Amino acid sequence: MTSTSSTHHGLEPPSAWVKRWVHLLPPFENVVDHESVQVLDLACGHGRHMQFLSDLGHKVLGVDRNAEALKTASQWGETLLADIENAAWPLDGRTFKAVVVTNYLWRELFPRILNSLAEGGVLIYETFAQGNEAFGKPSRPEFLLQPGELLQLCKGLRIVAFEEGFMPSPDRLIQRVVAIRLPSNLEHASLSRILVSP
Repeated sequence: MTSTSSTHHGLEPPSAWVKRWVHLLPPFENVVDHESVQVLDLACGHGRHMQFLSDLGHKVLGVDRNAEALKTASQWGETLLADIENAAWPLDGRTFKAVVVTNYLWRELFPRILNSLAEGGVLIYETFAQGNEAFGKPSRPEFLLQPGELLQLCKGLRIVAFEEGFMPSPDRLIQRVVAIRLPSNLEHASLSRILVSP
């Protein structure tokens, strides 16, 4: 859960993808329990998305294995120091209204990530894709998504948006998805209300 570029993961501006789709998260005023954590920021780094989401009124939990980074991130919510690649998953039994993951990939965790989504929960995921090795790191196949892989990993969720391809500044190849775990009793009219941006 460390940086894959010269800029520390968590000190950059918020991802444009996260900013674009954050309207799908339930408004804070509609949350019954205002004290409970609603959003999981996995591999949060120094907390750029924790800060962004906290400023919008969301209660956020940031998870990372970098203790120094979490000292910064703790300004914007609850933090959890955990090596989720080599130790037990620390969030069994907890679900969230949203899960945000950027610039991080560990395929074995994907079932855990999806199980962390509550009914109606939103997954916002963005990371590097095959071909990024032409531009720099990450360059190892285990850290690069294969074409269309996020769509396969998100089977069972309702795909709201998906993109893959080249992005500039810095030059990189990425893949990103927004998906929702639909409640089993959701009606079509309710789905329309969920998906329409304010």
